[in-house]
Amino acid sequence: MQCVHCRGRMQRGVAAFNVERSGYHVHWDAIPAWVCTQCGEPLFEAREVDLIQQALVALDRESQKLVAAS
Repeated sequence: MQCVHCRGRMQRGVAAFNVERSGYHVHWDAIPAWVCTQCGEPLFEAREVDLIQQALVALDRESQKLVAAS
C-alpha cells in the first residue's frame, strides 16, 4: 500500500486522532492505523472510523446532558 500524500510505504501501527467538537476537544493517542514510513501520515480503516464515529456520537449525547444539567 502506498501513501496518498507522498507515495511512501504504509505499515500497520498506531496513530493519534484529534478532533475539535462543539465545547470540547478529543485526543486519542493510539488508534490502529496504516502509517506512512516516510511522512507519518495515518490512514484509518473503515472499522476504526466507524468506532471513532460511534464514540463521538456518544460523547456528543453525554456532553449535552452535562451542559443541560448546569
